[in-house]
Amino acid sequence: MRNKVTREELAQIILDEELLTNDATEIIEILKDTKVSKDLITKRESMTVGQRLADRITLFAGSWKFIIIFLFTLLGWIIFNQITGNHSFDPYPFILLNLVLSCVAAIQAPVILMSQNRQAERDRKTAENDFKVNLKSEILSEDIHDKLDKILLQQAKLEKRLDTLEKDK
Repeated sequence: MRNKVTREELAQIILDEELLTNDATEIIEILKDTKVSKDLITKRESMTVGQRLADRITLFAGSWKFIIIFLFTLLGWIIFNQITGNHSFDPYPFILLNLVLSCVAAIQAPVILMSQNRQAERDRKTAENDFKVNLKSEILSEDIHDKLDKILLQQAKLEKRLDTLEKDK
């Protein structure tokens, strides 16, 4: 004898994408009563200080504002060191500037990757959620179509009976 699976357990099986062995109508009834969509917006309180900092740095480092400021800083550095000549703090070929640029790139790249990895995880969860919602919608839509077909079939039978009754009169 098969153990009776509760509605919540069956819904969890469906949501966990395990194999389905139960009757389709039972699954449809459980899905009707089960909310599958989730609020996936990450709350700021659940993010660590490092994660918030990485997101802010990435937001700024990927903007035109950053590019323009960085471009003017580089040009200012080069022009200042060219004008001051022998008294400059970083004469041509600007070795200190190359060191600064390398350090910025070495720090900025992993910070941006951390932020992108977190965004990729959010995108993956959103895709999973969308799949579950679409699956539920498809199952419910098929159920509605089946019920509509049954109603139309019953209506056709009733029309036949009415025609038969009218002919008998």
